[in-house]
Amino acid sequence: MISKPFKNTYFFLFSFVFFMLFSCKPAKPINSDVEMEKITSEKDSKGKKNIITGAQQTYIYLPSLFSKKIAIVANQTSVILKKNNQSYTHLVDSLHALDITISKVFSPEHGFRGTADASELVKDGIDTKTGIPIVSLYGNNKKPTQEQLKGIDAVIFDIQDVGVRFYTYISTLHYVMEACAEAGIPVIVLDRPNPNGHYIDGPTLQIEYKSFVGMHPVPLVYGMTIGEYATMINGENWLKTNNKCDLTVIPLKNYTHKSIYSLPIRPSPNLPNDVAINLYPSLGFFEGTTINAGRGTEFQFQRYGAPFFPENEFSYTPQPNFGSKHPKHEGKLCYGVDLENTDRLSKININWLIDAYKKIPVSETFFGATFTIHAGNTLLEDQLKTNVSAKKIRESWQHDINAFKKIRENYLLYE
Repeated sequence: MISKPFKNTYFFLFSFVFFMLFSCKPAKPINSDVEMEKITSEKDSKGKKNIITGAQQTYIYLPSLFSKKIAIVANQTSVILKKNNQSYTHLVDSLHALDITISKVFSPEHGFRGTADASELVKDGIDTKTGIPIVSLYGNNKKPTQEQLKGIDAVIFDIQDVGVRFYTYISTLHYVMEACAEAGIPVIVLDRPNPNGHYIDGPTLQIEYKSFVGMHPVPLVYGMTIGEYATMINGENWLKTNNKCDLTVIPLKNYTHKSIYSLPIRPSPNLPNDVAINLYPSLGFFEGTTINAGRGTEFQFQRYGAPFFPENEFSYTPQPNFGSKHPKHEGKLCYGVDLENTDRLSKININWLIDAYKKIPVSETFFGATFTIHAGNTLLEDQLKTNVSAKKIRESWQHDINAFKKIRENYLLYE
């Protein structure tokens, strides 16, 4: 028979163990070493090892987040892939469930859930799922203010890029790094593959044409992951007053720049699939013209046309839809070119831009207000106006591309 004091001792020990099990934070949440080894060795349908994103490697960055107030720069692509990349949870939801203190979420162009049109201002708000405040970096300010960073111990940046200079997520990255450097706050970039990382091409931005759709003197397609690009921003002293950001990159596993990567989530409303993402560097020039590049259809950046093109067998009518409330030539029949079945490109196809320019009637305009900042210089417009051949246009890019490649080598994390 157990005495009463001994019973009380057992009760105390049981209560203590129960409390510790259910109140203490796990030392290695989500991914144990065994689980990580399993994830790293998982293979796709062709027998190749799956690419492991920075976000998936929670065992590396989570220990440094406990007992800290963090901010996350995120959108709909900020996910932790699971089960052979067939399912996922959002990074914010995962960290919130682990009792990481997320003070706020910074959202880029298109918003936290990725539903806003291109160039549409994004408002501040509250995430209905977690109750975390959302601060827009595409509204009243594109750079976090020091007040918005007050009380933050670290910032996590986790957004899927597509490797094109005028895709604005790298501009958001720059401003986040710059603001954090000024505030003395470390930045952790969770790296993700670049679906256009297999080549470098296009005109290089001349710094006098710097804007939010192009902030750095790089070719249009720069062949770097967003983690590599962050190290280049730091290393090339592109931040204001040559500040250095306290930067950590969680690198990818099983990745090279030749890797083919199919994005599990569309990175923005008008890049719905792999074809559109691959054609975007070539067709993105049309954003600065009067030509419709598929917005207002379900084949964004997989076609181009205009009502004033010569009539032909291919036509479409842009209508308001997800990601394009008011597309160019809304409700008008456009004749054009269908590129839906184009083979994967490893260079920019400038012929489509030349073709469109030649089809414009004398009575119509072609160049819009933003063509120069999309191209990064005035030379391309002059070349089109003077009927310079595609070969000569491409040759004019090569000197700057070669110079950039030498700089790029200093910041590569992958082969």
